[in-house]
Amino acid sequence: MRRLANILWLGLKELRSLAADPVLLGFVVYAFTFAVYAQAIGISHELHNAPIAIVDEDRSALSQRIIQAFRPPFFRTPEVIPLAEVDRRMDAGRDTFVLDIPPDFQADLLAGRNPAIQVNVDATAVMQAGIGAGYIQRIIAEEIATFLGTAPAVPVELQLRAAFNPNLETSWFTGVMAIINNITMLAVLLAGAAVIREREHGTLDHLLVMPVAPFEIAMAKVWSNGLVITAMTGLSLWLVLRGLLGVPVAGSVPLFLGGVALYLFYATAVGLLLGTVARSMPQLGLLFILIVLPMILLSGGSTPFESMPRPLQVVMLAFPSTHFVAFAQA
Repeated sequence: MRRLANILWLGLKELRSLAADPVLLGFVVYAFTFAVYAQAIGISHELHNAPIAIVDEDRSALSQRIIQAFRPPFFRTPEVIPLAEVDRRMDAGRDTFVLDIPPDFQADLLAGRNPAIQVNVDATAVMQAGIGAGYIQRIIAEEIATFLGTAPAVPVELQLRAAFNPNLETSWFTGVMAIINNITMLAVLLAGAAVIREREHGTLDHLLVMPVAPFEIAMAKVWSNGLVITAMTGLSLWLVLRGLLGVPVAGSVPLFLGGVALYLFYATAVGLLLGTVARSMPQLGLLFILIVLPMILLSGGSTPFESMPRPLQVVMLAFPSTHFVAFAQA
């Protein structure tokens, strides 16, 4: 009982120390609120308001149908430009896509010939370019089929059903992964900063000469920092994901928070280790970049775990962060 009492009172001291540090406390609040929201809405894998221009050398009814088919929210309203402006506008980055509809396009199509529409793509934005090129091909094919009164020649009709994210909203995924990554980041930084703060203030030596075991000191830092992170995780799920982003959290929130609390024993232990090795906050930041940042990036949140090389998968299976990401995504 005495050991538990020591852990309790030392943990309360850690909470008071954190409350007395407004910069660190503000960083914790920022990481689980604005940072999650900004990452969720700032990273998009969908095509949205892509700038497009069209060179209409045919000036036929069909070319007008094709021009009018490109509408928001996927594309901006197309701007009809002369052929001489294509290279200049693409070099200036004004257009991501430029279509060139050749002369007599409609006449050649009605005559049974196979005219070609040139599609110029600015591939510097590689993801938008790839998705947009597919959209353009489909839109043009549908407009031509409608104009000719024929159905596209598709041997098999696919019925696609997206489970868990029917509209394929990127923010649903990036918002959840932002919380998961910030749990690891904050657990390591808070625990490491607590050790360095004790050393800089000279109170760590006082603790070591007191009638408390090093295990009690470590466990006090684990439960106090873990409590703060678990509480902020629950707040972020309710306020940011459900409230601001509208993400339907279908799983068990208590089960998820229980998994977070269990994982925090590992993450805060890593923070205590780095705080013991580092002699200052700048050194802790460098160790974080060297050790923790690759662990976050390779745990399966940023890149699908199955897409990694097999030797790297074997190595990452030894890290609890990999299993935590799989647990959270499930």
